[in-house]
Amino acid sequence: MKGKYAVVADPACYPGTRVLRNKLNIVDPDMLEAAEAAFAATAVQSIEIGAPPFDLAYLCSLHRQLFDEVYDWAGMLRTVDIAKGATRFCISSRIEAEANRVLSQLDATDPTTLPRSAQIQLVAELYGELNMIHPFREGNGRTQRLFFEHWLLLNGLAVSWKHVSAGTWVAACIAAVSCDYAPLEEVFDSCITQIEEPSVDQDDD
Repeated sequence: MKGKYAVVADPACYPGTRVLRNKLNIVDPDMLEAAEAAFAATAVQSIEIGAPPFDLAYLCSLHRQLFDEVYDWAGMLRTVDIAKGATRFCISSRIEAEANRVLSQLDATDPTTLPRSAQIQLVAELYGELNMIHPFREGNGRTQRLFFEHWLLLNGLAVSWKHVSAGTWVAACIAAVSCDYAPLEEVFDSCITQIEEPSVDQDDD
C-alpha cells in the first residue's frame, strides 16, 4: 500500500513493488487504496456488534469482514515486521501475546464504572497500546476504531469520529508511540458520550 510501511523482503507485495497482493489484481497504489476504502466502507454497514469477549479473535473477525473482498489474508495476523517512519511496531512473533495482554485488560473493564477522567485515560492508553501492536499487514486503523466502537457501545458509550480531523488523529497516535497519551485523551474526550436511557412515561393511575 503505497509504501506506507518499511518491510524487508515482504512476500505480501507484488515483486518489485510495495503494493500488497490483492484479489482485485490492482498494482497501482492509489487505486488500491481507494478500492480498499470503498470495500471497507460498504462492509462496515452490515457488520453487527458481536457478543463478548472482546478479544483477539473478535478483532481478527472484524478485519476479515472489512477486507475479505480485497485481501486473501484478511483476518490473519501479519508474519513480517513492519515500521512506519521512525516507528517500529511490535515484532510479528510477539503480536499474539501482546494483543492478548492488552485486550484481556480491555475486556475485563467496564469503563462506565470509572470517573470520566479515568475512563478517557483508560480508553486512550488501551487504544495507543493496541495501535503499537499493529497486528495486521494493512487495515489496522479501520479495524481498531470499529473494535473500540463495539466495545464502547456494549458498555453504554457512543463514539463519533466525524469531528476528528485526520491531522489531529495522526498526531495523537504518533504522540502515543512515546506513551504521551494526552492528545488521544483529548480526542476521545471530544467524541465519546454516554448513551442516555430512554425515558419511560408513567401513567397517573
